[in-house]
Parts: sequence; C-alpha cells; structure tokens
Amino acid sequence: MSGGFTDNATRQEPMLNRRAFLGTVVGPLFAAPLAAEAQQAGRMYRIGYLAEGAPPSSVLAETLRELRELGYVEGRTLVIDSRFAGFEHDRLPVHAAELVRLKPDVLMAAGNPCIAALRQATSTIPIVMAWAIDPVGAGLVASLARPGRNITGSTLGTGPEFIRKQLEILNEAVPKLSRVAILRESERRGAAETAALESAARKLGLAILFADVRTPSDIDGAFATITRSRAGAILVLGGNITWASRQQIADLTVRHRLPGIQLLRQYAEAGMLLAYGPSPEETYRRTAAYIDKIFKGARPGDLPVAEPTQFELVINLKTAKALGLTIPPSLLQRADEVIE
Repeated sequence: MSGGFTDNATRQEPMLNRRAFLGTVVGPLFAAPLAAEAQQAGRMYRIGYLAEGAPPSSVLAETLRELRELGYVEGRTLVIDSRFAGFEHDRLPVHAAELVRLKPDVLMAAGNPCIAALRQATSTIPIVMAWAIDPVGAGLVASLARPGRNITGSTLGTGPEFIRKQLEILNEAVPKLSRVAILRESERRGAAETAALESAARKLGLAILFADVRTPSDIDGAFATITRSRAGAILVLGGNITWASRQQIADLTVRHRLPGIQLLRQYAEAGMLLAYGPSPEETYRRTAAYIDKIFKGARPGDLPVAEPTQFELVINLKTAKALGLTIPPSLLQRADEVIE
C-alpha cells in the first residue's frame, strides 16, 4: 500500500513503484560527485549529535552508515560528539550548549525537544533535523519550503491527513470500534495536533482518550489508565520515548488486548497489530544528504524541509490471531508487508 504527500498545497496518494519512488524523489538529493570528491582533501568534519534518550542511537548509527556511502569515515574525515539526556529534559539545554562550544560543522537531532534545545543554543551553526513533528507549528522553522535561519531536515509528515489515515485503518481493522486511546509524549502535546486528532475521530464517529507520558517509567501506568477507560484500540504517536520503549509498548498492547497502530514498521515487527507510516531508511538517507550538502557549503535555511512521499502499511497477523481479530481482506490486499 502506498500513499504520497507532495507539498502543503497539493496532497495526494498515488500508487508508486518503490524503486521508482526512491530514484525520482530521493535521488536528486544524492546527485553529487563521486565519494572520493565528497570532501575537501584532508578536511576533518565535526558533527554534534543531541539525543533525548540513552545510547546507543539507531538514528545516529544509520545516518553514519549513509554518510560512509557518501565517502565520510569516522576517525578519518569525521568526528562525532554525542550527548544523551537520558529523558531528563532539563538536561537538554545544558547538553546543547556543550555541543555548541565544541564548534561543530553541523548539529543533528531527532525529535522536537532536542531540536528546540539546539535552536535555542545557536543561531549560526547549521542544524539538521533527522526528524521533527510539525516543525512549522512547533516554531522550529518558518516554513517547509524555506525554513530560514540555520535549520533544515525532515518531518515525519504527521499532519491532519496522516492522522486521519491512521485512524481510518484502525477503524477498518477493528469491528465496532468506538473509543480509541492516544498514547503520546507530554513534551509533544500541541493544540494543532490535538485538534486534528479530535476532528479526525469525530468524522469517524470515534471517541478518543489522551494518555500522556513524560518518561518510559510512565508507560505501564498509562496502559492501566487506558484499560480502565475501556478503549477498544490504541494509536501510538511518534517520539523518542515511545521509540525507545517500542517493544514494551507492543507487548502491552497484546497483554491488554488492544489493537494498536504506529507510524513505523518496527512497532509491528515488535508485535503491534498495525504500522502505517514513512520508511526510516528514507529519513536516514535524507539526513546524510543534507549534512553532505551543508559540508559542501549549502545554507541550511535555503534547503526545504523534506516530507515523506511514500507510506507503508504493515500488518502483524500473529498479533491479530492473539487478539482474536480477523483482518478484512480489503485491508490485507493493500498491505506492503504481512507478518505471519
């Protein structure tokens, strides 16, 4: 199943061949000289990486792998300075200031809290967002087309249409669904996203319950609250806390017999019923491409913030069986991957 968002003015969902998509959409980012010419001779580049959670970081590891494909080698042409806040959000400004003092060529972060901390710490050092949630609404960039200042990168594309699509898939998979719990991180609550969720649920005739978590230790309690509310399914919103706790969350959805959906396929692979969202690999490639362009002199504020252009539907049939659900054939036919 494929869906595409092109720009803010025109949004559509064409059926795309995956290889064609990668060639036509991601390809232009990588139209660069050979890897041997990717850096100035003898130049050592420095990246400062700020993370909300604890090491290791899959975002950093995968971005470095993509940078190696572009000719950058850690220890030879690349130095990485990392700071991890361990989900103590009051530490983010301190770590951001430390990274700025190291004078890196590029700063990188995933998730709004880390990006906001870097943005507050410097207005001159380029910042690449590995991913952000509604960066315009969050005040991180002026616009997607021209982010301005010293920042660019990728958004996960969780606008109103995307939220509506996730709820539609969940509603189709679960018979007689009437109440959906929304698990989200306290740091990412926003009026625009809340309004979009409420509007999408209302159009589908669904009631919603918000369950907010601030740290991974809040997740068990959130599920206890959700169970008491008699929610019939759960939508897990993206974030660093939920990502770090994806196996725990997937296990809890099965234990509490809650059909769940999240935007990344790793959640379905961990045991959640459904995943519908962008490819992480696409995000890693884009992040490396933006860093490469900035190393070569591009101004980050002139590089448009990238949105996902293809979405994947993953269905875990093992979980469906454990939950006593029969997935409609119409939904199975649209799946990009079925886990059996």
